[in-house]
Amino acid sequence: MASIKNLNQLEPTFMYTQLFKEILLDIEYGPKAIQDLAVCCREVFAGNLSELQVINEFERDYRPEKAIWWYTRECFTYKMLNQALRTMDADIIINMGFFLRDVHHQIQQLHKQQVSSYRRKPFLVYRGQGLMKSDFEKLQKAKNGLMSFNNFLSTSKDKKISLEFAEDASKKPDMVGILFIMSIDPYIKLTPFASIKEKSYFKQEEEILFSMHTVFRVNTIKQIDNENQLYQVELQLTSDDDQQLRLLTDRIREEADGSTGWKRLGKLLIKIGQFNEAEELYNVLLEQTSDEVEKQLYYNQLGYVKDDQGDCEKAIWYYEKALEIREKHLPSNHPHLASSYNNIGSVYDKMGDYSKALSYFEKALEIREKTLPSNHPHLANSYNNIGSVYQNMGEYLKALSFCEKDLEIRQKTLPSNHPDLAASYNNIGVVYKNMKQYSKALSYYEHALEIWQCVLPPTHLNIKTVKDNIEDVKKKL
Repeated sequence: MASIKNLNQLEPTFMYTQLFKEILLDIEYGPKAIQDLAVCCREVFAGNLSELQVINEFERDYRPEKAIWWYTRECFTYKMLNQALRTMDADIIINMGFFLRDVHHQIQQLHKQQVSSYRRKPFLVYRGQGLMKSDFEKLQKAKNGLMSFNNFLSTSKDKKISLEFAEDASKKPDMVGILFIMSIDPYIKLTPFASIKEKSYFKQEEEILFSMHTVFRVNTIKQIDNENQLYQVELQLTSDDDQQLRLLTDRIREEADGSTGWKRLGKLLIKIGQFNEAEELYNVLLEQTSDEVEKQLYYNQLGYVKDDQGDCEKAIWYYEKALEIREKHLPSNHPHLASSYNNIGSVYDKMGDYSKALSYFEKALEIREKTLPSNHPHLANSYNNIGSVYQNMGEYLKALSFCEKDLEIRQKTLPSNHPDLAASYNNIGVVYKNMKQYSKALSYYEHALEIWQCVLPPTHLNIKTVKDNIEDVKKKL
C-alpha cells in the first residue's frame, strides 16, 4: 500500500514477489515436483487426517488443467500458497512454483477466451474480508494512492455474499470488516483475470479470479455500519505503477541474472536474505552437474551464502574451490578472478586478518582498474572493501577516501533507492562514528535507513543494524 510521502509508492514486497513470480514462471519443473510438494505439505499438516487425505489425492490426481479447481477447493493449496506469498516464505513458494505457474497460465488462457465478451465495458466485482486494524490504518493513508495484492485475488460478482464476509469479519474485536468494490476495465492488460465458474471446485459461485500483482487506485473509503467496524472501499484497476520501484525492480532483475530460472532464483534468494533456501538450491544444482564452469559458479554462490551466515571457514573453502577452477580456465586478468580475490578478501576482513584481506582486495582492484570502465559497480565494490579494511585497521582518513570513491560511483550508476547505495551511506557513517564526528555519522546512517526501509523486507538484518547504529550515535551526541 502507499505511504503518505508518495501516493504512487508500493511496498518492497511487491517487487520481490513479482521477481519471484517471473522466475518461477520461467523454471522447468521436473517430474518429482508434485511429489516434493506433497512431502512438504505432509510435514506442514502432520496429524491433520482430513488434509493428509486431500494431499494424497492431489499427489495421485493433479494435472495442470485442474489447477484452478485445486486452487478453489477449501484445502491446503489455497491456504499455503497465499500465506507464503503474503509472508515471502521462499521455501513454500519454491515448492509450490509449478502450481503457481499452472494457476497463472490457466487464468491467462481463460482471459484470452473471455475478453471479447466484456465489450469494452468496465464492470464491478466485490470482495469481503477482514483487515487487522494496523493494516486498515495503512489503507486509510493510501487514499488516492496505489494498493497491490501480491497473491492471487478472489472476487465475486455477488455483492450480497461479499458483504456477508465483511460483516462476519467486522464482529471480531481486532478486525475491521472491508467490502471492496472494484471497478475493472477489461482492457487493462497488466494482470490477467477471468471468470472461473466452469473451472472452479464450486461451480455455483460467480467468482472472478485475478492473477498475482493486481494494482488498484484507492478511491473512496467510508463507514457503512456505525455500530460495527465495517467499511466500504472503492478501488479502480489501474495500469499506473510506482516509477521509482519499477526502476529498482529493473535493476534487481538485471542483478539476479542467469541462464536458467534456477540460477536466477538462487541469486534472488541471496538478495532477500533467504540464505538457507539458497544453500539448499545451490547444493542440488551442484549435485546435478559435472560441468566445471557450472561448478565454479555454484561454489562461488555457496561461498556468498556461508559468508552471509557467518561461517567464515566454510565460505573460504567454497570461494577457494571456485578460484581453483577459475585459475585453471581463465586468463590472469579475467574479471571473475578479481571477484574471487575480492570474495576471499571479504572473509579475511571479517576474521580480522586485515593484511591478508588487503592483499586479496588489492589483487582484485589491480585487475578491475585495468579491465573495467572508471564508473563500473565492481570498482565501487573494490573501493568499498579496501575502505572497510582501513576502517578496521583504524586508518580512518584512508578508509574515508576509499568509501567516498565507492559512494561517488554508486550515486552516478544506481537508482537513488538501490540497497547498495544505502550500504555505502552506512559504511561512511561507521567511519565518521569512529572519527567521533557523530552528527555527520547520524546524517549518513539516516540516509541508509530511509532507503533500506523503502526497498527491503522489514525483517532484513540491514534495517536492524542501521537502527542500532543510529541509537548508538544519538547517545553520543
